[in-house]
Amino acid sequence: MRVDLHTHILPRTWPDLRERFGYGGWVRMVPEPDGCSAALMIDDRHFRTVEANCWDPAVRLEQADRAGVDVQVLSTVPVMFAYWAKPADALVLARILNDHIAGVCADHPGRFLGLGTVPMQDAGLAVAELDRCVTELGLRGVQIGTHVNSLNLGEPELRPVFEAAAELGAAVFVHPWDMLARERMERYWMAWLVGMPAESSIAICSLLLSGLLERLPALRLAFAHGGGAFPGTVGRIQRGFEVRPDLVAVDSTVSPLDYLARDGRPAQIYVDSLVHDPAALRLLIELFGAERVALGSDYPFPLGESEPGALIASLGLPAVAEARLLAGTALEFLGMEAA
Repeated sequence: MRVDLHTHILPRTWPDLRERFGYGGWVRMVPEPDGCSAALMIDDRHFRTVEANCWDPAVRLEQADRAGVDVQVLSTVPVMFAYWAKPADALVLARILNDHIAGVCADHPGRFLGLGTVPMQDAGLAVAELDRCVTELGLRGVQIGTHVNSLNLGEPELRPVFEAAAELGAAVFVHPWDMLARERMERYWMAWLVGMPAESSIAICSLLLSGLLERLPALRLAFAHGGGAFPGTVGRIQRGFEVRPDLVAVDSTVSPLDYLARDGRPAQIYVDSLVHDPAALRLLIELFGAERVALGSDYPFPLGESEPGALIASLGLPAVAEARLLAGTALEFLGMEAA
């Protein structure tokens, strides 16, 4: 069985939000003449071109069947988070996206599971929409960005959202977005190659060092793209915790390494397997445990894994560990029975 934790989907259409709300910055989808693709536009700027597999469940299922993927976990494209917008307006978009994902899951039971999106710039609205996602729409949790405007995820203003997720038993999947220092990374696609891993590492450090997981040990957090740069720099982060506690260990009594796999127990946080390198994937398994590494492909985008699960299968892991990575870890993270 293969459960792909990290896939993105959009509705085929949604309202013109610039016209509705009277200001720009919103994403719109403009069909291309070929009828099989569309341009995602932010005002008059081209963001990316997407194909029918980004919105058509039938195309997704056909491609999933060919790849041997049994279940896709659906989440929106991160550019749709709209944390920069007025909170009430971002909530309107979130509800459109969440209703769409819930509908796709309902139409294809057993093949799709869903994660919603919430307006993180207003904790109260985010908590209410998180509750609706889980209790009314049947989604397994939410996908959030690595930061909320100027706030890192460990800041107190965002804590109510994580508290609500823990209380609801909702999974929280953290995906990099709106990468830092974009003006220095315009060439060579470096925002995606360097900025994304840095974003994920900042998010993990902020959450761990804030002491959030000390207060909410039942909270299920997963980080896309293998946790970004964090696995490769955790030794340096740990060293800072030890030698400069006056700067690093100010809000947490638990060291970064203590959140990772130790003494036969898995890590307290999850990551997906999307690292494109066998040695990097083995490092993830060593740091987090097979019980905390889940298949993730970033379908349907080109920087993802073109054959979901191929890297996992290439390692020659024991059957139990391979099954965990291919399906069991994702199901457990989503609050379902592990395979």
